[in-house]
Amino acid sequence: MTRRLLTGNAAAAWGARLAATDYIPAFPITPQTEIIETIAGWIDQGEMDAKMVTLESEHSMITAAASAATTGVRVFSATSSQGLLYGMEMLYTVSGWRAPFVLVNVSRGLASPITLEPDHNDIMAARDSGFLQIHCSTCQEVLDSTLMAFRLAEDERIRLPVIVNMDGFYLSFTREPVDIPDAETARKFVGDFDPQNIRFRASVPFSQAVAVLGGVPYSYFRYETHLAAQNGIAVYNELSAQFAEHFGRQYPAIEAYQCDDAEIVLVMLGSFATKAKAAVAQMRKAGSKVGLLRPRLLRPFPAELFRSLLAGKSGVAVIDQNISMGMGGVLHSELAGALYGHPHAPPQLLSFIGGLGGRDISLEEFFEIANVTRNAVAEKHTPPPRLLYTEQELREMRKLQAVAQEEARVERDELNNSGDRKND
Repeated sequence: MTRRLLTGNAAAAWGARLAATDYIPAFPITPQTEIIETIAGWIDQGEMDAKMVTLESEHSMITAAASAATTGVRVFSATSSQGLLYGMEMLYTVSGWRAPFVLVNVSRGLASPITLEPDHNDIMAARDSGFLQIHCSTCQEVLDSTLMAFRLAEDERIRLPVIVNMDGFYLSFTREPVDIPDAETARKFVGDFDPQNIRFRASVPFSQAVAVLGGVPYSYFRYETHLAAQNGIAVYNELSAQFAEHFGRQYPAIEAYQCDDAEIVLVMLGSFATKAKAAVAQMRKAGSKVGLLRPRLLRPFPAELFRSLLAGKSGVAVIDQNISMGMGGVLHSELAGALYGHPHAPPQLLSFIGGLGGRDISLEEFFEIANVTRNAVAEKHTPPPRLLYTEQELREMRKLQAVAQEEARVERDELNNSGDRKND
């Protein structure tokens, strides 16, 4: 095992390399491109025995990835943001093919307006596609989760593609100490890809065509995919235990921090959850019984584990780095559905939305979230969803908006005056 300073992108590339990936269809998009560049460099230098092909779009890239997987080879690819959405049609299609491969998504906010900073609206848009999802908060997790994702996708009880998600820039271009397993140990853990009935051999032709189906058989196949995805919870638990045996690092489906005696629990995905963990540590020093839950596995959704970990808590604050227009935070809605009707569910479940477009969430804001949740518990009243936005930020944005409106008015008046002069 070797320890190096790696970016999240490099960690993902190492995961693909250590898994002995055979085929990498690629299309570059910021901030994912370093993953592809790193792998291309290894292939050129003879350090990685794999075939890389650059496609003309993410739509073609995902199609090629699944097509290759159905011939019996191990496949890895990566994308981000608008690229993930460009390939959205094929996300649904290839999960219906039951094509097992791994796709790393480097989360970035969606247009418009355009931003290069991260939030989770891109990955949340893919949650119903049939891809399983693992979310990471550190560069070490990116590497390790990529290795686990191949086992998860290729397990005979699942046979579905898996997305490993990390936050753009906050992880993709941040260097952290990462333990790189030796190739032999990683190979023993990941094993060989057994394609079973999806291999392709020209000498033994076998049709794998997708037929046009009516409602009854279509419903059957969709439900079969759903059941396979649900198997992911048990399989993931097995894999995380095996991973701990091989490498000494544990990755439960939900990370619980200071939750055993917690009265108030924060729930958050991704790298910003490390900020929440630091805030919880500070609040603990001040005597506040606050904890943190960070789901790694989002699909399938670990509802039973959430119910168990949150049983008897007084209040829960879900902090979403996404916004479903007209509804609110996606993780809050999903957790509300999982807890509804459960006899030991927390009486107060609050929604906060922050970190959109990479906006920071400060320690003070986490303290305020805990205070608001504590007050809601005392008053037995759930406040409406709240956007994390300071008064100063709001004043600055309104000032910029007023300036833009004034400039537009002046330009409009000038155009009107110019037209009047021409008429004269």
